Amino acid sequence: MKIQLKRIYDAAAQNDGYRVLIDGMWPRGIAKRDARIDAWYKTLAPSKALRQWFGHDRERWQAFRKAYLAELAEADTTALDELCEIARQQQLTLLFAAKDVERNHAVVLREYLQMRDGRLEKKR
Repeated sequence: MKIQLKRIYDAAAQNDGYRVLIDGMWPRGIAKRDARIDAWYKTLAPSKALRQWFGHDRERWQAFRKAYLAELAEADTTALDELCEIARQQQLTLLFAAKDVERNHAVVLREYLQMRDGRLEKKR
């Protein structure tokens, strides 16, 4: 699987491949015509309650990660399968607005997709 993470505020690059915004809300200061996204999977974003509770507090990172993985386990399997398939075929770039590039929901979603892909491969 080829999955990279990138802030939506960073310039799009030719090697980004398929660009997917994974935030629940449209990022401030970005015009939709300028975003250069291929899809918006807002259903895969953390719940509003979880996002607000986390508040990008580094002390809450592990608890956030665990709770978001639990949410993803209950998420739309069609969307997850689509992203796995895209990442198998080409570069997939998960776009997010968070300032912290090491502790955000995109990191967890990439981890989840990689685990999910491993399980799917074993079933084949």
